[in-house]
Amino acid sequence: MPSPLLDGLNDAQREAVTVPDGPVLVLAGPGSGKTRVLTHRIAWLIQEHGVPPWRIVAVTFTNKAAREMRQRVERLLGSDLRGLKLGTFHATCAYILRREADFLPLTRDYVILNTADQRALMKEVVINDLNLDVKRHRPERFLARISEAKNEMITPETYPVRSYEDETVKRAYEYYQTRLLALNAVDFDDLLLHVAHLFEQNPDVLARYQHSAEHVLIDEFQDTNSVQYRLVRLLSGLHRNLFCVGDEDQSIYRWRGADYRNVLRLREDYPDLRVILLEQNYRSTQVILDAAQAVISKNPHRTPKNLFTELGEGPQIVLYEAFNEEEEARFVIDTIAGLVASGETNPGDCAVMYRTNAQSRVLEEAFVRAGLPYRLVGAVRFYNRREIRDLIAYLRLIHNPDDDLSLQRVINTPPRGIGKKTLDTLFTWARAEGLTLYRALERLSRDPEAGPFSGRARNALIRFRQLLDGWRGVRDRLPTGELLRLVLDETGYQDYLRDGTGQGDERWDNVMELLNVASAEENQALADFLAGVSLVSDVDDLPEQSNAPMLMTLHAAKGLEFDVVFIVGLEEGILPHQRSLDDPEQMAEERRLMYVGMTRARRYLMLTHTFRRSVWGSESLNERSRFIDDIPPHLILSAGNIQSAYRRMTTWGGGSTPPRVRQEEPSSDQPSRRFKAGQRVLHPRFGEGIVVESRLSGSDEEVSVVFNGGDIRRLMASLANLTPLDG
Repeated sequence: MPSPLLDGLNDAQREAVTVPDGPVLVLAGPGSGKTRVLTHRIAWLIQEHGVPPWRIVAVTFTNKAAREMRQRVERLLGSDLRGLKLGTFHATCAYILRREADFLPLTRDYVILNTADQRALMKEVVINDLNLDVKRHRPERFLARISEAKNEMITPETYPVRSYEDETVKRAYEYYQTRLLALNAVDFDDLLLHVAHLFEQNPDVLARYQHSAEHVLIDEFQDTNSVQYRLVRLLSGLHRNLFCVGDEDQSIYRWRGADYRNVLRLREDYPDLRVILLEQNYRSTQVILDAAQAVISKNPHRTPKNLFTELGEGPQIVLYEAFNEEEEARFVIDTIAGLVASGETNPGDCAVMYRTNAQSRVLEEAFVRAGLPYRLVGAVRFYNRREIRDLIAYLRLIHNPDDDLSLQRVINTPPRGIGKKTLDTLFTWARAEGLTLYRALERLSRDPEAGPFSGRARNALIRFRQLLDGWRGVRDRLPTGELLRLVLDETGYQDYLRDGTGQGDERWDNVMELLNVASAEENQALADFLAGVSLVSDVDDLPEQSNAPMLMTLHAAKGLEFDVVFIVGLEEGILPHQRSLDDPEQMAEERRLMYVGMTRARRYLMLTHTFRRSVWGSESLNERSRFIDDIPPHLILSAGNIQSAYRRMTTWGGGSTPPRVRQEEPSSDQPSRRFKAGQRVLHPRFGEGIVVESRLSGSDEEVSVVFNGGDIRRLMASLANLTPLDG
């Protein structure tokens, strides 16, 4: 009698769940049910093969995924899985290190340093051990290089030296590790590296763990790095029951050490490896799958797959060329409004994806102007990002030097020798004298002996005031964009942000996006710019709603799915990213990133690019992305204008199954207007207002409302949740 554990599985999934012992690689295409296969495999081993739970080791990459997998296996078996080792690589290794501390230069009560702790420790190394200027030699840069080395199992002794910079990194690595051991501490990379060395240097210890690990299962195998791959091979070395699930086409974390080539190494290291393809997709239409496969097929060193679905062909992919990024954002909002109004989807089933966080700025502003809620996933809202708040504070201070809050934020950012003690003293002295902080600095500049400061602190404060006064002297002669460039140059803010890490580069991209905003109007005055920013930056006060479109980077989209997906900014230099244009490995990763984004869509996929775009503070004409040209033309519908996009997109042909409609009653082809000029309305965020204009836009109604305070906003009636207050 067939096991209930196999109910509902397709043939390939059953094969993977019931595969005999030995090394197995399950290449699971997007939406093919890989988590289901993993959990059913664990349950199958326990229930059908009598493997005790404590002889199974299952490893995934997030604590959330580990919890969900455990819960699903418990539901399948209806019992507690006591002894099952299911967790992340880091949690598993932390457990081993505490058990085997006698073999290590650590005690069982070792501590794990977080990112802030690591930076503080490396700062001490740079200043005290290397005797270097911490402003020029950023701790983050050293930590990034050391993390790369640890991921490749390179120790301080074996660190390769080919340049003076390499020699400096090697010395920093040596001092850093010495300090860690003195503190009885490890960082996250050490958790893995120490266990790898423990196993390699202590065969008896390794044998114990190999004996207990009768079956080793690895989730998201394509995201493993070199040390993780080494650990997997060591742990499974005795029984050789290794079950790896992944997809090299979805490896998008190269920047943090993931190496898709581990899939190739697995084939080489296990000649008897059994490979099973999961090709049936349960998420997307065939048009989306065909387009995604056309993009990813250009990558070398991959296993070809023939993704198919029983969900039907589906509508063509919409391709829209906007004039600029503002029109691109408007297309996104209007298309979502049209789909919601026609009952095709809910707002929360829509996602807008982009390559870098900086691209969210235009989209966020468009949602705010339309009065529509949204959710920002995996990032801080643009105007609330640390670097943006820093630079806005500088500009506010130039506009109004008596803004104490802004002055406190930037007086030592970037560091200029004005520490917390000095700032506290300045604050206390200014309050005692009845002065703002800037006026206190003015008095100190006129009479250096007036304040309670030492020579070094006094000089640093006076230099800051001179810097600020220099900007104030030219603020009325320079456009805001040029003024911001001057602040960036004279503060050294670029060197402060770009610390050699990917995060530093992304923060600088955000600064360049702010420069785009500041430079958008050639002669924009500082006061006008700050007023506009204030109106938009209150986006942070928007209530979070679950039923709202999501904005996210393509990296953050991994593992998610939506009815409607927009991928914006499809231009050479943006997607694919500029850094990848001359690097085949990075270009292959960009292609995988595009593939992941496309396969998040269940029904509708929209790709957009612009004729021109503001980049690095100036406008550029960009060539559309090569990824668009990879898609067969018959799969694409070019939208001629915003209003027609969703109309044509939702016209299903060729006998395909029609889209499911979310509302009980189909919407009218000729909607009537609900609002009229002069009507009083209530908005949940903006309060009471008066309609000044209403017009039909596609299958929706666009309403212009003047709210208390004089703000005029254009809102889409289907999404704005306006309540009429009178006839």
